[in-house]
Amino acid sequence: MRRVIYRLGWPGTIALLCVMGFICMALFAPWLAPYPAQGAGAPNVVAKLSPPSADYWFGTDHLGRDVLSRVIYATRISLSNGILIVGFSLLIGLPIGLAAGYFGGWVDEALMRVTDVFLAFPALLLAVLMAAAMGPGFLNSVIAVAVTWWPWYARLARAEGMVLRGQPYVEAARLAGVSHPRIILRHILPATGRPLTVQAALDVGPALLTAAALSFLGLGVLPPDADWGQMVDAGRKFFPARWWYSVAPGLTIFLVALSFSVLGDALRDRTKGPSRASA
Repeated sequence: MRRVIYRLGWPGTIALLCVMGFICMALFAPWLAPYPAQGAGAPNVVAKLSPPSADYWFGTDHLGRDVLSRVIYATRISLSNGILIVGFSLLIGLPIGLAAGYFGGWVDEALMRVTDVFLAFPALLLAVLMAAAMGPGFLNSVIAVAVTWWPWYARLARAEGMVLRGQPYVEAARLAGVSHPRIILRHILPATGRPLTVQAALDVGPALLTAAALSFLGLGVLPPDADWGQMVDAGRKFFPARWWYSVAPGLTIFLVALSFSVLGDALRDRTKGPSRASA
């Protein structure tokens, strides 16, 4: 633990513990939720819109379901949204950026012009249009946001590839007759891992927020599955009289996004990795 504190500092360590706590909450939701059936979507109309109490710490929603249980179950989908968006974005942007940075010339020009086309659109607007075209759903919302997110990783990977392609060990491998794909996989890709990991940690929070925005607009996960953005949207209809309905998931979104951002900042400070602005 002392080593973690030394490497990340107190803010980074606390953020890491918060992230691990939310991950454990997602993994063990059926055992942590006070009312697992209600967390999964079962109604309980007798307790409809009950305020916070000893029985329902975060109150209940318009169907009488325990908000705390719904928030805990929603951790599964909301965290998966953020992590999968970043993962899919890396899968798309990383090979494009590495190819552009390593080969240069017309390959770089062609790939970067395609990247610029996606960057020309406001990210949230493009995600909304994509999600509306594909229809609501968990996978559709992930794909819609990932399509707007990958250009940032392509630009970062391109910047790293342009620097690394001139390194002596890469030149030596090229002169030795090693194939281009092997050079990229064995020599270029490992060296880009650190800055890309830092950027990915920084992006999970914003990606989660964007996915929550899609759910708030009705373009994400559909009921009875729980999602924080969907819960905020349902609760706003009863705000401010039934404030707990939307405040609980809203605060949870804030805490998760803040934890990932602080953790990413701590990793960046420790590794001295470049930020998105440097790409």
